[in-house]
Amino acid sequence: MIGTLGAVVLDCPDPRALASFYAELVGGTIEAEDDTWIDLNRDGQRLSFQLASDHRAPAWPNPERPQQFHLDIAVPRAEMDAAEKRVLELGATLLEGDLDGARNWRVYADPAGHPFCLCAC
Repeated sequence: MIGTLGAVVLDCPDPRALASFYAELVGGTIEAEDDTWIDLNRDGQRLSFQLASDHRAPAWPNPERPQQFHLDIAVPRAEMDAAEKRVLELGATLLEGDLDGARNWRVYADPAGHPFCLCAC
């Protein structure tokens, strides 16, 4: 092992707003010294948000603007519909549903356009 994962960092046009979105989605404490870099601390796990004024959101599933990465958020199967309602209220966009229950995941874009999935567990 060379090192340990310090953080996953998302480029975005508004780090504070995107950190707030993910704080509602997965919990954690927002930590910031300025608005160019915001950390979401979850008991040592860190999801960070970096200002990118020229951010160009991925376009699902267009390979011309690929997703680059995505986050899988585990949700109890019985709570999937409620979880979807909440992420949409927070500003997410549904990109691809679960095909009427044929799949165990649904694909969304966060408010800055990064894809993430709610995955039934």
